[in-house]
Amino acid sequence: MTPKLVAGLEPPYYTAVFTSVRPDEPEGYAETASRMREIVEGVPGYLGYEFARTPGGIGITVAYFRDLESLDAWRLHSAHREAKAHGREHWYDSYSVHIGRVERSYGYERA
Repeated sequence: MTPKLVAGLEPPYYTAVFTSVRPDEPEGYAETASRMREIVEGVPGYLGYEFARTPGGIGITVAYFRDLESLDAWRLHSAHREAKAHGREHWYDSYSVHIGRVERSYGYERA
């Protein structure tokens, strides 16, 4: 499967950048990640996400939201809050979250 980037978003919009360090595939992680993807896709204003992971255990997820209200709806969703608490307790060695407003966006794709 060819990786697909989120493209064609009209600024302004918001990003939530989640960078984490965790062991490879701890128990229950894949199932929870899949459930969180299903839930966030139902949040009005959610625009998509991109994800990358290094062999050394660093993961970066960038989620895109139309506005702060939609980002806050995701942040405050009860299942997401439960998953975050479980992650802190069982999966992550460390993580950081960065919220940003995108003012300009462009891309390139080989034909």
